[in-house]
Amino acid sequence: MRETLALRTARLELAPPIADDIDAIHLACQDPAVQRWTAIPSPYTRDDAAAFVARSIERSRTGEECTWAVHDAEGLVGMIGLHRIADGAAEIGYWMSAGARGRGYGAEAGCAVVDFALGPMRLERIEWHAVAGNEASARLAQSLGFRFEGTRREGLRTDGRREDAWIAGLVSTDDRSPVEWPVLAPRTAPLRVRRRRPRPARTSAPRTAASIALQG
Repeated sequence: MRETLALRTARLELAPPIADDIDAIHLACQDPAVQRWTAIPSPYTRDDAAAFVARSIERSRTGEECTWAVHDAEGLVGMIGLHRIADGAAEIGYWMSAGARGRGYGAEAGCAVVDFALGPMRLERIEWHAVAGNEASARLAQSLGFRFEGTRREGLRTDGRREDAWIAGLVSTDDRSPVEWPVLAPRTAPLRVRRRRPRPARTSAPRTAASIALQG
């Protein structure tokens, strides 16, 4: 059994999703971009959000996954998680709500989770998968130091159809400096991500977790 710890960054609190997050998750997942680029059901109902939170709690208890609801001072701004945790490896997934994009929240939350995964969790490898063409998610993974590893033909199923998938990896011995990806146009300015060691956040009630998604 693994309990998912809450994490805190300069602007964000990452904590396992609870029942109080259901309405905000439901609202955020009405965004067409979240539905297009992730594996969530479409249309996405409040019952879907409630089921997601319940699965998160159960999968955290079994040690399969860890998911964090990402909050700023105003409320929920996204989700991020590690799933398929086994044999020293896991897959990272995330989405940010429409109103939260462009503020650096994805990179801030991503750094905290990667630090936690390669630090206290002692993972040796983190994988990232996304539907080919999801450049927003790819840019975020690139900024976190992931190395592009290729394209899996029809590697993901979304909205009832199979689509090609990009895959990237980060291993514990990588220096996490961003590198160019062949599927992304080169940036004109250096990629910069502030790296902070996450610290446990104090919460008034225990929260536990799991994950889904691929949108940045």
